[in-house]
Amino acid sequence: MRFIYFDIDSLRPDHMSCYGYHRQTTPNIDKIAERGMKFNRCYAASSPCVPSRASFMSGRFGVNHGALTHWGPGYNFYYPEGDGHSAKYPFFTRYLREAGYKTVTFSSFGDRHHAWWYFAGWNEVHTHTLREGNENADEVNESVIPWLKAHGTEDNYFLHIQYWDPHTLYTCPKEYVEQWKESPVNAFPSEAIIREHQSDSFPRSASFLHTVDNIPPTMPRQINNRDDYKHLIDGYDGAISFMDEQIGHIVKTLESLGIEDEVCFIISADHAESLGEQGIYGEHASATEAVHHLPLIMSIPGVTKSSQEYDGFLYNVDVIATLADLVGLPIPSGWDGQSYVSTLKGEEQEGRPYLVMDHALYTCQRAVRDEKWYYIRTYHPGLYRFEDVTLYDMINDPNQTKNVAKAFPEIITLMNSRLAEWEQEHLGYPLNMVDPLQEVVKTGPWKYVTLESWIEHLNRSGWGNAAKELEAKFIKADELASAYGEV
Repeated sequence: MRFIYFDIDSLRPDHMSCYGYHRQTTPNIDKIAERGMKFNRCYAASSPCVPSRASFMSGRFGVNHGALTHWGPGYNFYYPEGDGHSAKYPFFTRYLREAGYKTVTFSSFGDRHHAWWYFAGWNEVHTHTLREGNENADEVNESVIPWLKAHGTEDNYFLHIQYWDPHTLYTCPKEYVEQWKESPVNAFPSEAIIREHQSDSFPRSASFLHTVDNIPPTMPRQINNRDDYKHLIDGYDGAISFMDEQIGHIVKTLESLGIEDEVCFIISADHAESLGEQGIYGEHASATEAVHHLPLIMSIPGVTKSSQEYDGFLYNVDVIATLADLVGLPIPSGWDGQSYVSTLKGEEQEGRPYLVMDHALYTCQRAVRDEKWYYIRTYHPGLYRFEDVTLYDMINDPNQTKNVAKAFPEIITLMNSRLAEWEQEHLGYPLNMVDPLQEVVKTGPWKYVTLESWIEHLNRSGWGNAAKELEAKFIKADELASAYGEV
């Protein structure tokens, strides 16, 4: 079998035309989806980039592989066998390679995030540039297409191609943004909600959209109104459209080789993106629906039928387990995923009854998602505006604008019970690793933007009151914790 896995950073399914988006952002992906199965409720077990791709490599949840943030405490990838490689906890890439598959990646992820474990098991690693994720999809294809022309007709390979285009700063050519000039954007957030967001003082808020100085014309400098919001969305959708066109070039290359109908396609993302939800714009900073809900399309010749859809819940680690099952490999006991091959074959299969997810880069949160409710427990809000307990009614409030936790104490009790059971399952045995989330809670999720630097930035920007609020909220608490030796 020939596998091509398109791994697209920051891609939201609801901004893809095959998922019902009103703009034709993904015509080439749509054609692939028409030949396979579209999963409507796939979620990242852990976000953002590092924990999600550590799950891709290891088949494990972040709580079990340990890399739940991007560096420092809570980042230590856990591989229990020491110098040897484990049969219980195999790297996905090593597992496929041992079964006779050539494993090849075109990705700058390991370079960008200094992730030693990402390089395990590949036959070939192509970083193609030294831009560490700031390259566009055409630059990736400059390396991928020659490889396909040389090796595409070989059998039994797993080719992983990563595109970064939907990640800010949306550096696609301007014509891909301008194509949406006459196209309206979704009604959320309204002018009234954007006005409310003007008072937020955290990174990637309406008033503090950027933490860098060189802003491309594809993005607004702030979100002051609906026009600015449209500017942001046009840039995001333009980046998706440009990336989709490059996928079309890959497909045309396969057509020229006469193997287009013989390739298994998987299209997904490491995480998605907040586009106004919780007042966050163009960032993946929380364990929320906007960040964790992923696209997943699988087209497997001889297995999937045309235009199938699946509405059950599943994790991204289930995708890895499914791929292993497709090539006839047993799912290792140390992996957290389960196979959905029977679903791909059109057989009845129940999805997971609910999902537990977490984030520890910008905030420290765990979330529980079921058919109706999205529950978030915030252990450390970082610089963001989150209450300790949040509950959203996803049926009546899909944009997550109202926390109804106080109105439904019985649902809070249920979600707390589910979360406690999940934590006990993964942390409640002797010799298990320390919860990496709590390692981040101890020091605070101050990675790309530190508490001290943001306070200084607020003061320089004339937001002195917001700076004082942060000082009162965190500085005294940190000093007290330090006095007791907890920091």
